[in-house]
Amino acid sequence: MVTHRKKTPNFFEDQTIDPVETATGHGKVSKGLSSVSTPKKKAGFYISTGVLERFSRKFYELKLAGVGIDNKSTLLELALNFALDDMDKGAQSRILQSFNT
Repeated sequence: MVTHRKKTPNFFEDQTIDPVETATGHGKVSKGLSSVSTPKKKAGFYISTGVLERFSRKFYELKLAGVGIDNKSTLLELALNFALDDMDKGAQSRILQSFNT
């Protein structure tokens, strides 16, 4: 005679592990790489497919490495800020030097 039943998991309870959250890393505390709640505006630019593919690949490599980056917009914003900071250096700017070669 069976005296106890095996406890079956309740798949609808709220305290379960979210597989999407686990895979994407959302829910972790970001290390300064989250999007800041500043006003945003959609920008439309044309870039080469090679650069776009490289950018997307780098984004997913960072996600798989556990970098707490929220989305591609955040990565693009950080990269653009680095590029603008570099151009502010004037003659020492690597980006501006590439235009002169």
